[in-house]
Parts: sequence; structure tokens; C-alpha cells
Amino acid sequence: MLKTVTKDRTAPQLHELKATLETIQWGAFDGAIDPVLHVNSGDIVNIECLAHHAGDAPDLLMDDAIREIYEKVPPESRTPGVHILTGPIYVEGAELGDTLECRVLHMEPRIKYGVNFIASWGLLHEEFGKKEHVFIYEADVESQLARAVFTYEYDTPEKPYPGMITPPDPKKRKPALENVVVPLRLHFGTAGVCPAADGKISTVPPGVHGGNVDNREFIAGTSMFYPVHREGALFWAGDTHFAEGDGEVNGTAIEAHVNATIQLILHKGSAGKNPVLETPREWICHGFSEDLDEAVRECVLETIGLLQRKWGISREEAYSICSIAGDLRVTQVVDGVKGAHMAVRRDLRRP
Repeated sequence: MLKTVTKDRTAPQLHELKATLETIQWGAFDGAIDPVLHVNSGDIVNIECLAHHAGDAPDLLMDDAIREIYEKVPPESRTPGVHILTGPIYVEGAELGDTLECRVLHMEPRIKYGVNFIASWGLLHEEFGKKEHVFIYEADVESQLARAVFTYEYDTPEKPYPGMITPPDPKKRKPALENVVVPLRLHFGTAGVCPAADGKISTVPPGVHGGNVDNREFIAGTSMFYPVHREGALFWAGDTHFAEGDGEVNGTAIEAHVNATIQLILHKGSAGKNPVLETPREWICHGFSEDLDEAVRECVLETIGLLQRKWGISREEAYSICSIAGDLRVTQVVDGVKGAHMAVRRDLRRP
């Protein structure tokens, strides 16, 4: 059972964490990085999160602060992954074996445009002639819908690096997806705690620390529970999205800059091997592997363990529930390490 850590004060403290050259890390989780913020369990953080594809339409996707980051972070330091993360945040009292809950209270676009990139790492790259394409979408917060603005074929450079800036060329930009709308679903693509391993750990593959989980359900009103691997947990967030389908098959979501409000809550005890997402309706357990079959197997095993802990039922009983009431989904197939997740309704057990 998890035991929530609370501080003896009347209200949680509110912190502001802007994305600046001093507070972002490009491409890596790294335990050697000094924390940019210290919080207590229950504190609330307004955190700025940036996309790493703003260079695909800099005229629409950059303000002055974002442009400064893109222009001043040395390209050679944007390794070994690709994502821009804000953090790390040190959570007082967190230690190995604990669980850190990231509760999402609010999310809103910083800039109303986002990028979907048909990428070389997408599922069907060869079927599309090994060509890459950019689609720019505009978000309408009032209607909660996104519409495509234009598309263009991306001229892949010989030596690409994350965050390359492509000067706008109006002649290449073509209308796209006229009269088609996509529901907004703002969520974190990448968020998590510092891995146990030393050194720079790539932001691309997901894992037990969280990272690039790419679960479209990680929206406002939900909580992700991360196993803690280091003192202070060291939490980062970034790679925010306007919308994504399960699978993320062409390589990306609608990559976008998002301002989020999160609450970080420390729990003593373990919630499982992998991160667990809790929504108002469901528990969602994750599995990760380069082999999709193994990722599926792992997420089902994680679900069995969670149901045993939550409901005090046998392993066989939990397995039965997984088969008759669990929804098995593919999270993503494009991050090297593939992801699967299983959702089970929380209200199945009743008095």
C-alpha cells in the first residue's frame, strides 16, 4: 500500500518554472544535472514545456524565448536523444523505492501552432518513398479542435540534428486536410524521473523511469505514478502534444509548446515496476520492449500485479479480469523501444 507524504502546512506552495537556457536539458535525462527547483510533496508547479520541432515552421512556432533556446543550445550537446525537457525538479524526501505521483491539473497551448512530422523513424517510411513531410496544425482552444494549415516536403539535410531551423518557403507550403478537424487532447509525450543509470540517458525510449511514454491519456485530470530510482526523484517534463493517436505511427504527434500546471506528490511504497497512469475512470499499466509482443506481455503482467494490490485478489482472478474487461492498446511503435498499455475500469469492484 502507498502512504502519501504530507507536509505540516495549510496549503501547498506554488512554484513557477519557465523554460530557459538555465532550466532545460536537450536530449537526455542526466543525474549529474543540478536541480533547477526544490519542492515538497504536494507542491504545485506551473511548468513551461517545449517541442523540439519548432524549427520546422519558426515563423509560427517560435517566440523570442523559444528562439533563444534553439539558437544558443549547441547542436553537439543535443544528445543522445532529441527532446527538450524542463527540469530536474528535486522532491524533498524522495528516495529509492518510493513512488512519485505527477498529477496534471491544467494544460494550455503556449503558441497555437504545432507540428506533425512524417519521419524517417515512422512505421511506413519505405512505403512513402523514404521522404519526410511536415504538417502544421492550428489549435482552437474555444472549439477544442485542431485544423491543418499547410504541409510541405522536408528536405532532409545530410547531417541533421535535433531542432534544426528550416527557413520558411511559402512556395513549398501547400494546403492540407481541408474541412478536416482533429479533437485537441493536450498531454505530455515525455515526462519522468531520473533513471538509476549514470550518465546521459536518451529521451527517446520509454522505460521504468517513464520518459517518452507517449500515452495520449496523460491529460489534465489524470496522474502518472513513477517508481523513484534516485534521491529527490529528479523529475523532468517536456515533449508536449496537442493530439496523438495510439501508435503514433508516422513518427510524431502534433508536437507543440504547452504550459502545464502539475502537482508532485510523494508516496512511500511501490506502485509497480513501470509507471501507472490513473484516470478518473481507469488504471492504465504500461509495458516496454523492442519486441511489441514482449511489451504486451509486460503490460498485462503489470496489470495483474496492480489488480492484486488494489483489490486483494488472486493472480488467476486478476488475469481473468484482464481478459474479459481489460483494454489492450499499442501506445507507440516508433521510439525504438515499443510501448503497450492495458486499461481497466476502476469501478468494476463494488461494495
